[in-house]
Amino acid sequence: MKKQLHVGVKWQFRFGVYATMLFVGLFFGWILGFAFVGASNELFDTSSVNTVILGIVSFIVFYIIIAIIIGEIYARMAYNRWFYEFTEEQLRIERGIIWKKYSNIPYERVQNVDITRGIIARICGFSTVNIQTAGLSYSPKGGINIEGYIPAVPIQEAEHIREFVMKKITKKGRNQGL
Repeated sequence: MKKQLHVGVKWQFRFGVYATMLFVGLFFGWILGFAFVGASNELFDTSSVNTVILGIVSFIVFYIIIAIIIGEIYARMAYNRWFYEFTEEQLRIERGIIWKKYSNIPYERVQNVDITRGIIARICGFSTVNIQTAGLSYSPKGGINIEGYIPAVPIQEAEHIREFVMKKITKKGRNQGL
C-alpha cells in the first residue's frame, strides 16, 4: 500500500522555495526593481526620492507575495506526488511534479538505514529516512544522492521502517554463503 509523507513536510518544501526565491531575488531582482522604480516614476511623473522608495517597496512587497504563492503551490504539488511503499522484495518510491521519478530499491542492495531530524522536522514532528545502498545514485544536478531518501515520515514510523529494513537485510545476509 502506498503511503504519503508526513503533512509537516510541506513546510520543508516551502522553505526550500523561499530560499531559492531569496537567492534569485538577490541576484536578479535588481532588474525587476529598476522596472518598478521606473514605473513609479512614470505614474507619479517625478523622479524624487519618495517615488524611488515607493518603487523599491512595491517591488519587495510584490516579490514576497509571489514567493509565498509559488512556495504554497510547490509545497502542495510536491506533497501530493510523493509516495513510498515497502513490499516483500523492495522499497518503491514515486516522486516528481513535472518529471516523475520511480525508484525500486531491492533489500539485498541496502547497506544501512539512517534516521535524521533537522530543525524543521523536530518542530513539525517527522523524521527523514535515508536508506543507503551498495551503489549510490549520481545526479548531474546535485552530485551523489541517497537512493532511498524518504524526507518525512512520522517519528514512530521511521523507527518501524528502520527495524523492518534491517531485519530484511540481516535475514538475507544470513542465507548467503561465501
